[in-house]
Amino acid sequence: MNKRQSLYQFFMYQVKLHLSKRNKVKYFAGGKKKLISVSLVTLSIILLSSCQKKADSNNTNTTDNDTTGSQTQTIGETTKEPVSTNSETGQESQGTLSIKDYYPFQDNVVYRYEGSGNEYASYDIYTDYLKGERIQLRSNNGGSETVRVLELKDGLLTQVLLKEECYYRENLLDSSDGQGEVLLKEPLTPGTEWTLSDNRKRYISGSNVSVTTPSGTYEALEVTTEGNNDKLTDYYAPGVGLVKSVYTTSDAEVVSSLSKIEQDVPFKQRVRFFYPDGDKEVIYGVDKELSFQTNDITSSKLADALKEIAENKGAPVISIKTQLKDLYLNKDNIVYVDFSKELVSDMNAGAAYENRILQCIANTLGTYYGVDQVCLTVEGKPYESGHVTMKEGETIKVNLKEVVK
Repeated sequence: MNKRQSLYQFFMYQVKLHLSKRNKVKYFAGGKKKLISVSLVTLSIILLSSCQKKADSNNTNTTDNDTTGSQTQTIGETTKEPVSTNSETGQESQGTLSIKDYYPFQDNVVYRYEGSGNEYASYDIYTDYLKGERIQLRSNNGGSETVRVLELKDGLLTQVLLKEECYYRENLLDSSDGQGEVLLKEPLTPGTEWTLSDNRKRYISGSNVSVTTPSGTYEALEVTTEGNNDKLTDYYAPGVGLVKSVYTTSDAEVVSSLSKIEQDVPFKQRVRFFYPDGDKEVIYGVDKELSFQTNDITSSKLADALKEIAENKGAPVISIKTQLKDLYLNKDNIVYVDFSKELVSDMNAGAAYENRILQCIANTLGTYYGVDQVCLTVEGKPYESGHVTMKEGETIKVNLKEVVK
């Protein structure tokens, strides 16, 4: 699907594929392409998710440990005075609230949703990065991961970036795909309406609407998005965010409801690292699980893991003093990485071994980003040592054929 087309068009395309049982997509996971049957019926639902837990009637915090030992909390805070209390749930109804109240940005939390009507209606939402007016969220539905950047500014909550099947973690807060989609618009009162770029109509269709979910009952703001033959209804609770989404067509209904919010649960990735044999002319691969809290720097985590693996295996890839100064995936689909001078000065290797070290770096970073070329520099300049000299813009191709399994 052309990514310049609207999210809605892509969404409807996937719906049709799901209903005909012919939708298959490819994705990278752990550096390997896998072919899986993935229905993205819930993509639109996932892309309107939120980042905060609901406030109880007293706006107090409670904790409860689940079977995994992680901490679950009922959290939430609003900025306006309550005007009434729901007699059944005890939840306070609010006066005129802002988007910040209905869509609070929260770090180091995971929102878990239970679904029905489709196997991918259940999903989790993590916060990759958060700064000022922007937040970067990662959605995982068990089949694929989607990253999006939202901006809260001038009375609008806008999705400014969408990256589908994004299995690497990189700070994209300053990025935009030029296809901004308004998710919420003030004033948050019934009747507020706006038209999306693909001519869908989105409007606030209700307030203080009672909604029951596995995590509790809420008095929510109801937002409806209408297409030609379908409808999406989202429910946002003050101090919580998105608590329920219902997607309906003439012959199908998909529902996702907030199950729980967990505090201080890191996002975990299984990453494959490569290292050379100290005696044999071979390269080995080993998997390591990395944990990320909100705003953790991915390059630092990868560098630390390379050093740790090298120390444990007795076959160094980069020295303890070597710094990974810059790392990103460019639009040309090449990974660019810049190391400190210690990469060369601390290497102390012969020509063959040095080439294997460089290959290990390229294999590790290329596999992580799901690409086949890596451009490696030292202090911003092309790599150069007594054995290897690279030209400006020269890349190292990922090569897994000689890796010993």
